[in-house]
Amino acid sequence: METEAPEPKWQRRKDARPPEILDAAYRVFTEKGFAAARMDDIAKAAGVTKGTVYLYFDSKETVFKALVVGAFSERFDRLTEVMAGYEGSCSGLLAEVLRALGEFVATSERIGLPKIVIAEIGKFPELARFYRHEVIGRGLRLWDAILRRGIERGEFREVPVDHTIRLCIAPILLAAIWRTTFAQFDEQPYDIAGLIETHIDMLLRGLRKESAAP
Repeated sequence: METEAPEPKWQRRKDARPPEILDAAYRVFTEKGFAAARMDDIAKAAGVTKGTVYLYFDSKETVFKALVVGAFSERFDRLTEVMAGYEGSCSGLLAEVLRALGEFVATSERIGLPKIVIAEIGKFPELARFYRHEVIGRGLRLWDAILRRGIERGEFREVPVDHTIRLCIAPILLAAIWRTTFAQFDEQPYDIAGLIETHIDMLLRGLRKESAAP
């Protein structure tokens, strides 16, 4: 029985093209760097014409923003929904959010974006501002809300929230950088889940009021 030939990329339905273009752009950005990447490179990697890329994205900056929104902004939306409906302890909420972020770092195909940002986006002020607002800003607000809720409920002791927020995030960023930079040289895959559990344990011990139940 004859099998049908695979459908050429240029004949695929239009709604399939943006994800393919974004996948290709991510590969180009990670291989060439953002500054050196061109729309021609993205089109070639996606197997489409440059004109097709421009149908959906008017610049590589727009492509980068779409990658950020897809990788981070939608995830923050889900975490915000979880937080809004969470009825358990603030310690449990903190642990759940950290585990979700740890799983993202360990499994996401877009985890190289923070490395690109650290390496190059400082040269592009508009993109740096966008990332600061869409990723860093939303992350800071999320953790601020969790910590202040815990303090108000008497679960967490009084701490300098602005600094504690960054301590909450630091191991997540470390794991992302490790996975995209040093993991290739590890003899054994680094245990990101173990790092997160250790972080949760130490963080909650530091936050917990002596009078609060463990």
